[in-house]
Amino acid sequence: MFIGHYALAFGAKQYAPAVSLGTLFVACQFADLLWPTLVVLGIERVEVDPGNTAMTPLNFISYPYSHSMVMLVIWSALFALAYRVIKGWRPNAMAAIATLVFSHFVLDFVTHRPDLPLTLTGTHRVGLGLWNSPMAALAVEVTLFAAGTAVYVVVTRARDRVGSLGLWTLIAFLSAIYFAAIFGPPPPTSSAVAMAGHLSWLFVAWAYWVDRHRSARQP
Repeated sequence: MFIGHYALAFGAKQYAPAVSLGTLFVACQFADLLWPTLVVLGIERVEVDPGNTAMTPLNFISYPYSHSMVMLVIWSALFALAYRVIKGWRPNAMAAIATLVFSHFVLDFVTHRPDLPLTLTGTHRVGLGLWNSPMAALAVEVTLFAAGTAVYVVVTRARDRVGSLGLWTLIAFLSAIYFAAIFGPPPPTSSAVAMAGHLSWLFVAWAYWVDRHRSARQP
């Protein structure tokens, strides 16, 4: 799942209005922000395998530190603790951030074939395989993204043109990347996949920038 993760970050603004959209992006996509670095370092492994599922040509051979259920529970707690240290005791914000970090496993469990590890060293793998049903996967992810972005638009307002144009450009760009990944050619190598994965940090920076030009609406 790709834009589905961002959908939850957009929607979480309703429950944690004081938290920047950029921080929510980091939380929802932390597993995928960490993963490319671990692949480059050889700690985790991925192979380009066209036909692995109907939606993606990637074979996720090993990624326990970034995507296992146990580690995402740990990362969730660490994120909430870090936010507590930096921003103080804000229960709603801490709960939203922790939930977003772990939500990555939940959404991937729905879409991935059984390749998600539960622990760091165990051999059991899980996944419902929605990626093998392209139309259903598209419907689920596009619906999530539309709902999440709609919530963000409703609960925030643009303070200037950057807050408006920047947001809609971000939404359009995320959508374009999503469809390009689905319908475009497979990446040439696993190294190229990992290097491209680091570009997700640009979306984080973009979200911080947009959110600074928007403010929460009064309830």
